[in-house]
Amino acid sequence: MTTRSQCRLPNRARLGAAALACALAALPAAGEESRYDKLGSLAEVYSGQPAGAVRSVRLRGRLQLDQAAVYGNDEKFSDTNLRRFRFGAEIAFRNDIVLAAEADYDWADGHPVYTRLTEAYVGWQPSKAVNVRAGKHSAPFTLDGMTSSTKLTTIDRSNLANNIWFTEEYIPGVSVAGDIDKWTYHLGVYSSGERNRGFGDSNGGEFWLGTVGYDFGTRLKADKALVRLNLVHNDPDARNGFTRPLEDIASLTVDLDSGRWGLGADFSSARGYLGQSDLEAFMVMPRYNFGDALQLVARYTRVRSDAPNGVRFARYESEVVEGRGDDYRELYVGLNYYLYGHKLKVQSGLQYADMNDRVRDGGGYSGWAWTAGLRVSW
Repeated sequence: MTTRSQCRLPNRARLGAAALACALAALPAAGEESRYDKLGSLAEVYSGQPAGAVRSVRLRGRLQLDQAAVYGNDEKFSDTNLRRFRFGAEIAFRNDIVLAAEADYDWADGHPVYTRLTEAYVGWQPSKAVNVRAGKHSAPFTLDGMTSSTKLTTIDRSNLANNIWFTEEYIPGVSVAGDIDKWTYHLGVYSSGERNRGFGDSNGGEFWLGTVGYDFGTRLKADKALVRLNLVHNDPDARNGFTRPLEDIASLTVDLDSGRWGLGADFSSARGYLGQSDLEAFMVMPRYNFGDALQLVARYTRVRSDAPNGVRFARYESEVVEGRGDDYRELYVGLNYYLYGHKLKVQSGLQYADMNDRVRDGGGYSGWAWTAGLRVSW
């Protein structure tokens, strides 16, 4: 058996992360939300007058720590990882104008500390029906792709999103989105060109994203039953770095919430270019709430490609196998403990996955993975 392990946090950072986790866990979890609200209010550093040019200035960010272990293909991988640390600010101006910027930082390695600019956009939202953004911002499609990493109910996005969604997430473009009664929509055009640590280069193609959805919750006597159709057309170009080499994508998603229990589902397909095979995938994700704090979640994912070596592995699985396959199956079971909703939570998940590799050139896999993490956002 081959064993590989990593620890990306230096000793002081690991001790600091452990101390932070203990301090957060020591705070009351129920019935005393005012303490959490007081901590959260520290993010709002300025609140102006209603008639003033600047309405508010608020700090934004997230801290995500992971402990992962993978056992597969006679190899072992373990990792203590400062997964994400993002920090930025949002300024709200008069006339419903917002200016937001956020960047990714690496405190673990620190060479360099600044990793990349994640978001930088100007927005205008005069009502729930109209939210216009221009700049580097999220391009949401697929169920997990439309969910911020701060609000995932599994500790990581599914391998459907890893293969079909554009995992760079924040991409230069212009979009308009909104909610009209029970309808929701998102329309946008984004640059597919080469990415860098800043805003990116518009030297490749562009992609168009359109989403339309309807909430059937009232008809089904549920809190929410949102069904959405996402369509993407991406101009093929060898210089496209923000996107996967996929030309056309269709994704039908379901998000059902009925109080104690909920269900997410995703049915997606994509047509590849530049050697990327066409893909088909589906994911189903039930969840059950034991009160306000404890949540059980399960997930089944399958991703298939028409040609060999068309399917990528998930984040930590790729540490024990280097190739690709053509038929990926995963079963995940996890527990989430919410201390302050999605703003402060501890998550843990156990996963079994296997990958078929019909040409047997290094992409076959069968193994277990366990991941636990602390998620903090403000």
